[in-house]
Amino acid sequence: MLEEPAQATQPKARIAEVFGVFLKLGLTSFGGPIAHLGYFRTEFVERRRWLDDGAYADLVALCQFLPGPASSQVGFALGLMRGGWWGACAAFVGFTLPSALLLLAFAQIMPLLSGPLASGALDGLKIVAVAIVAQAVLGMARNLCPERITAGIAVGAVACLAIAPGVWGMLGAIALGAVAGAALIRPEMSATGRSLDMPMTRRQGIGALVVFAAMICLLPFLADLSQMFAMLDGFVRAGALVFGGGHVVLPLLEAETVAQGWVSGDAFLAGYGAAQAVPGPLFTFATYLGAVQGPGPNGVTGALLASLAIFAPGFLILIAALPHWAQLRSQPAAQALMRGANAAVVGVLGAALYDPVFTTAIGDLADLALALACLVLLMLWRCPPWLVVLGAAGAGATLGIIT
Repeated sequence: MLEEPAQATQPKARIAEVFGVFLKLGLTSFGGPIAHLGYFRTEFVERRRWLDDGAYADLVALCQFLPGPASSQVGFALGLMRGGWWGACAAFVGFTLPSALLLLAFAQIMPLLSGPLASGALDGLKIVAVAIVAQAVLGMARNLCPERITAGIAVGAVACLAIAPGVWGMLGAIALGAVAGAALIRPEMSATGRSLDMPMTRRQGIGALVVFAAMICLLPFLADLSQMFAMLDGFVRAGALVFGGGHVVLPLLEAETVAQGWVSGDAFLAGYGAAQAVPGPLFTFATYLGAVQGPGPNGVTGALLASLAIFAPGFLILIAALPHWAQLRSQPAAQALMRGANAAVVGVLGAALYDPVFTTAIGDLADLALALACLVLLMLWRCPPWLVVLGAAGAGATLGIIT
C-alpha cells in the first residue's frame, strides 16, 4: 500500500525533470540546430548520462536523415525515451516555449514600431537575414555538396526553381535531386545502427505514418473550405519538406505566406531576423508568421495553430521511423537517395538567398556593406548569431536616423 504512491509519482517526477531541463535549454540554446545538438550531448550524454555516445550519435543520424527540425526531433525522442509520451510532450514544450513567446511578443509590438529609428532597426533585421542565410548556404554546400555530382544536383535545383518557382517547384527540385542521387551517387555501406530503447511499438509507428499521410492528403482539399484549413495546409507542407536544417524552412514558408499575400515581404524578413536573436528552434518563426498574417486566424490563435502544424509532420515521421531505423540506415540505396535530396536542398536555399532575401533586403551599397560586415562577423570572427542580429538592428537604426 505504501509503495503505490511512490510508484505513481515516479513517472510524474521524470516528466517534471524532462520539462525542467528542456526549459533551461530552450532559454539558453543559441546558435541554431547544430549548436543545439552540441548542447544536448553535453547535457544528456556527459552530465546526466541518459544515454551513451553511440546511442546519441545514432539518434542524431536518424533525425538528420528525416525531414523536419532535427534538434527538436532529437529532443522529442530524448523526452520519449526518458518519460514516455508525456515526457516527449514535456521536452517539446520546454524547448520551444521560450522562443515562441518571444517571437509572439515581437509580432505584437511590430505594428507599433514607427519612425526612422524603428524602421531602420527593422531594415537591419532584414539585412542580417542575408548574412545568416548566406552562412547557411555556404556551410551546407561544404558539407552536403563536396563532389561534382552533388554540386551539379544543387545547381540543377536552382534551375528547376528558375523554371517553376513556388512550392511545387521546390518539391519537384527535391524529388528530382533524390532520383539523381539514387541514379548517380555510388552507394556506400555503413555500419548497422545501434538500437534505441524507445517505449513504443511498430503499431504505434504505423499509426503515426497513417496520421501523417492523412494530413498531407486531406488538408489540400480542406484548404478551399476555410482560411484556417488553408493555413494549416501551408504550414504542414512546409514542415514536411524541410531537409538539411532549420534555415531551409525559409523559402518554404515564404512560398506559403508571402506568395499567398498573407504576410508582407518586409514583415517576413523582419521576423526572420528576429528569430535569429532568440534561443531555441528556428521553426518557431512559424509562431511569428501565424500571429502577423493578414487573414484570420491570427494573433495568439494563429501563432498556436501555425506552431503545431509546422512541428507535427517531423514528429510523426520520427515516430514512424524509430522502430525501423537500424534496418533502414544500413541500406546503401537509401543513403544515396538522401544525399541527392540534401544536395537539392542546398540549391533551394541558394535560390531563396537571392529571392526573396537579397532582393528584398538590399536596396543600396550601404545595405550591402552592412550585410557583408554581418557575414564576416558570423563566419570569420565567430560571433554569436544573436549578438550579430542585435548589432545589425542597432546599425540599421543608426542608418535610419542618418538618412
